[in-house]
Amino acid sequence: MISIISAIGKNNEIGKKNELLWNLPVDMKHFRETTSGHTVIMGQKTFESIGRPLPKRRNIVLTQDNNFRPEGVEIVHSPEELEKLLKETSSPNEENFIIGGGMIYKLFIEKADKLYITQVDVSFPDADTYFPEIDKNIWVKAKNEKYSKDDLNKYDLEFVEYIRK
Repeated sequence: MISIISAIGKNNEIGKKNELLWNLPVDMKHFRETTSGHTVIMGQKTFESIGRPLPKRRNIVLTQDNNFRPEGVEIVHSPEELEKLLKETSSPNEENFIIGGGMIYKLFIEKADKLYITQVDVSFPDADTYFPEIDKNIWVKAKNEKYSKDDLNKYDLEFVEYIRK
């Protein structure tokens, strides 16, 4: 099963210059709790921005660079190779998380079974990376939880889970 997890701004913005647009500890905790014990799949740029494999998770990096071989991650070179690997190594109900970046989200949103979206109540006009449009004809809200800004979290946000109609 393919799930996508991302935090997005009011206009679907997710990043700028290969960095997140915000520092929201409550969202990082949500990400950690949701993905721990599961497979996380990311593009090379996302992996490089993190700088290391994420602990307590199986890490898979999708890249076109045949010379990219960091320790602690599995490498695939195409969506088809990833799908084959997951089919061979995951049970059908096991959640595998796409964690970014923008190009990887675009590649997999049509194949995803579930979306975990942190909707951040802010716009960043200078963002350069965006999450694909969430088509309300395909996705329905299954669960949501609002979180009000506080001393550590600068913006109001909402954790939303979408499932396919």
